[in-house]
Amino acid sequence: MIKFSQVHYHFEQHQFHFDFNIDEGRIVAIIGPSGAGKSTLLNMLAGFIKPTEGDIQINNQSVIEQAPHHRPLSILFQNNNLFSHLSAYQNIALGLHPGLKLTEQQKQRLHKMASQVGIDTLLTRLPEQLSGGQQQRIALARCFVQGRPILLLDEPFSALDPSLRASMLAHVKLMAESENVTVLMVTHHISDALSVASDFIFVNQNGSALAVEKIEKLTSEHSDQQLSLFLNAEATF
Repeated sequence: MIKFSQVHYHFEQHQFHFDFNIDEGRIVAIIGPSGAGKSTLLNMLAGFIKPTEGDIQINNQSVIEQAPHHRPLSILFQNNNLFSHLSAYQNIALGLHPGLKLTEQQKQRLHKMASQVGIDTLLTRLPEQLSGGQQQRIALARCFVQGRPILLLDEPFSALDPSLRASMLAHVKLMAESENVTVLMVTHHISDALSVASDFIFVNQNGSALAVEKIEKLTSEHSDQQLSLFLNAEATF
């Protein structure tokens, strides 16, 4: 479904190289040292950064020249980007219509997504009346309500406590499976990758990621020396 073909990106003294394929419906954890290029990978797929060389395809179609808003994906950052003057319902509805004019079918889908993330009783509230975890649930519902086949997660739950983070990731997994959404998630928590991901990508300290591997292979005894050292250094692993 997603193909990075000899993708290179140069920025100042940094060089990144990505070359891998991701199958449809997978949940892929992107791991690696800080500054290695995990967010750079997502930003190139989203269209915020254009590669220096190579091609990126989604469903066998190059997206290199496509503007971010034309790409078949949604993205959730640590900053949930909710509008403070709009209710939870309205913030989710923005994922369906910029003017908030929804059809009856769209309204039903909105309520379905809100129910799946557990905020169906909070739809009339403003963001300031909600906890950080509840705000992220709204942002997640807004992503899924769009019905796009790819979801990018750039550590949106890292500020939450471990139990809330685990709950949010469980929602992501359930909704991704029910909606057949392919997920790429940047995480610094190996335990999160092991709990929800089907596969992983390791971006090494040289800024390279050349393979997608099954999550079962994510062990400190991995044959890749950089990956093994990285995992052994992780206190949470």
